[in-house]
Amino acid sequence: MTPNRELLQATACAIVDRLRSGDITPFDLLDTLEARIAEVDGKVNALPTLCFDRARAHATELMKKPVDQRGPLAGLPVPIKDLTAVAGVLTTQGSPIFKDHVPQQSDILVEKLEANGAVIYAKSNTPEFGAGANTFNEVFGATRNPWDLSRSSAGSSGGAAAALASGTAWLAHGSDMGGSLRNPASFCGIVGMRPSLGRVAHTPASKIDRTLGVQGPMARNVEDLALMLDAMSGEHRADPLSLPALPTSFLSAARSGTMPKRVAYSADLGITPVDPEVAKITKQAAERLAASGVIVEEAHPDLREAHDCFQVLRAFDFAISKAALLREHRDLLKPEVIWNIEKGLALTMGDIERAEAQRVAMTARTLKFFETYDLLLAPATIVAAFPVEERYVAECAGKKFDNYVEWLAIVYAITLVCCPALSLPCGFTASGLPVGLQVVGPPRGEAQVLAGAKMLEDILGVRGTTPIDPRSAAQPR
Repeated sequence: MTPNRELLQATACAIVDRLRSGDITPFDLLDTLEARIAEVDGKVNALPTLCFDRARAHATELMKKPVDQRGPLAGLPVPIKDLTAVAGVLTTQGSPIFKDHVPQQSDILVEKLEANGAVIYAKSNTPEFGAGANTFNEVFGATRNPWDLSRSSAGSSGGAAAALASGTAWLAHGSDMGGSLRNPASFCGIVGMRPSLGRVAHTPASKIDRTLGVQGPMARNVEDLALMLDAMSGEHRADPLSLPALPTSFLSAARSGTMPKRVAYSADLGITPVDPEVAKITKQAAERLAASGVIVEEAHPDLREAHDCFQVLRAFDFAISKAALLREHRDLLKPEVIWNIEKGLALTMGDIERAEAQRVAMTARTLKFFETYDLLLAPATIVAAFPVEERYVAECAGKKFDNYVEWLAIVYAITLVCCPALSLPCGFTASGLPVGLQVVGPPRGEAQVLAGAKMLEDILGVRGTTPIDPRSAAQPR
């Protein structure tokens, strides 16, 4: 079977319009995806688990409903990150411990998406338990970057990003603690958004009020991302942190044309080294706003405690959620996960008290910052895609990092201060690798982030560069 190239190149919004008009059906899309996966995923390894029989059975039931009752996605196929349970589908979390695990019940996030017209057809690859911003694991191996198959797709939503970039998905689900929606988006030239806490309901695990990780959308452009966020959003009684859906859709916000008045740009947020080429590309992208009448200034909130704060709170989260796995399956855990759990178990109450106070202080200063600026712009990653064999970035601009997550400070600082943020493609390195610009708004400010990102997307003209056929090497620009 040959995939339908016209469908593969179409936007998710256009696909949904065609589904609603009856011009195409979910079965047409599933056929095209199955053919495209057979064509390219052997090289990329983005979607190691497929469930097309389940997808077609769900599509059959969905098609029995009137068009206006098929939800905002209307039958659009969506892959789910392999950290999240889908009933009846292998869900490994990238770990040998769960290599044969098939859950009987879906996460409430999956149930929400299916109720809103999503058709689940695959699980996207992730590092073990989402730990580390390079997507490889002992169950399925590494996911490779479609722009250059020798490079990493980042992580932990690397499979989702690579699927979008290589044309095996129109929309995708991911999650983000230390940039796991934003890092892969930057490396793969697509859009990934970390929403505000509670914006997307999910099934609580280990702790009822975990506030570092969130679920979120990925897409090839801002409008499609907003469509996916609309389908994911809304409260659920099983998730006490979840927020009610807003009266105005995020897709409407993205299309509103609302311009920011004053925007800040920072190459490093005052806390991290950055590759000079990445800094130059992202700064030039930010400066393009000035030609549209937006005030662009170099500034950032005071985030000086971010390293200490994140290391403590991340370790605490690992200890709470994975200490039992360390006790029972230590021999099956990768070294980075063991290190993080043990670091968490060694924390004192004083460590946690200090970190929580630091987070409160940084968030207060950030809220004050957004009284002056509508948006904050920064690199989404401090480097472009690195060789896939390297487990993580160990050094940047002459600075050697102490551990496997320190290179992610430019995104985890934003996690700590509870802000929504997305990675928007903004240009390419001289060697042809994508670079992402991080667009940050105040807490619960997804609408202004999406409007500003759409404006930038129109100005920069990078939209439409994906999907691509996987490349053995990047193409110099």
